[in-house]
Amino acid sequence: MDWLSIRREFPALEHWTYLNTATYGQMPLRAVEAMTGHSKRRDEFATTDFLAWYTDADRMRASIARLIHAEPADIAFMPNAAAALSNVLSGIAPRPDENIITLDDEFPNYLYQGLARKVPWEQLQDSVDDGTRLVAFSEVNYATGFRPPLSDLVKFLRERSVPLFLDGSQSVGALTFDVTKTPVDVLAVHGYKWLMSPTGAGFMYVSPAFRKKLPPNIIGWRSHHDWRNVDRLHSGTPEFKDAAEKYEGGGLPFHLLYALEASVDWMLDIGPEAIEKRVLELASCARSILRGLGAHIEDTGSQIVIAGFPGKDASAMARTLREQKVVVAARHGRLRVSPHFYNDDEDLKRMEMALKSLL
Repeated sequence: MDWLSIRREFPALEHWTYLNTATYGQMPLRAVEAMTGHSKRRDEFATTDFLAWYTDADRMRASIARLIHAEPADIAFMPNAAAALSNVLSGIAPRPDENIITLDDEFPNYLYQGLARKVPWEQLQDSVDDGTRLVAFSEVNYATGFRPPLSDLVKFLRERSVPLFLDGSQSVGALTFDVTKTPVDVLAVHGYKWLMSPTGAGFMYVSPAFRKKLPPNIIGWRSHHDWRNVDRLHSGTPEFKDAAEKYEGGGLPFHLLYALEASVDWMLDIGPEAIEKRVLELASCARSILRGLGAHIEDTGSQIVIAGFPGKDASAMARTLREQKVVVAARHGRLRVSPHFYNDDEDLKRMEMALKSLL
């Protein structure tokens, strides 16, 4: 793989040592060009071809479906993972005496839910009871890098008819995911991190079985199955498609979605397995470097590297590194290093030298 050529798609990397994709991914030039191309098309046709944009959206669903081994009908576009979670919670409408189970140290989307019960991973299965309406957490934790093993949990929840909502925002695009091997009910992904897309470009996968149980709660002009007949829009109670598209309701953010498509199609061309291999190798190398500098490291099996330097202020360290154009993050008192496939060994060496000087 010509990683050097791939790296040229990211102009910021000429001036920055950017190891912070878990906060924001760098967008490739092709994604920016896709947004510009849509603007030019709007001018060329004066937006008279707007229905063709929705045909393009169906093509985008197919690309995303290929990435996670789903079907195009399983994909609904969402502005972010929080919107996907709200969509699901509104649809299942848990009562005050019921509960949602999430994990300790989860992203605030899950901790802020009024019915959420926070439990350690080791206690999750024992915490599921007759009142559990949903289990929801991230495939890779944003603050710890923890990547829980899912196979036993998926089987356990299926046997009890408890749906699993998985947030792939910190994994999909870096790590491979196959919904046929890990049959979750919902997989929500905000693309601005590892899918290298603009904020606001995201999607949720909804399994065919769960779509039969989950009603739409965002109702708009595209809710009726015949919404493309814009010359005579339906004026009665909408009849929904079986496809996940029924959860979208209204118009789509096309500039953002064309950028998402450009990134996803490129990643499919490169190969998700090759990307995962490279990302995990870079993460492993980063762990070795940080251990050599005296950091406490846990190998969590993900591409997110968490480093604790005893007696050091992680936030101050991250700010000082940024002044040297070395970008990492601080989360809960530790440094977070998150390389993507556009990074290389030289980035890690520059991080090492900057940290040596700082320490």
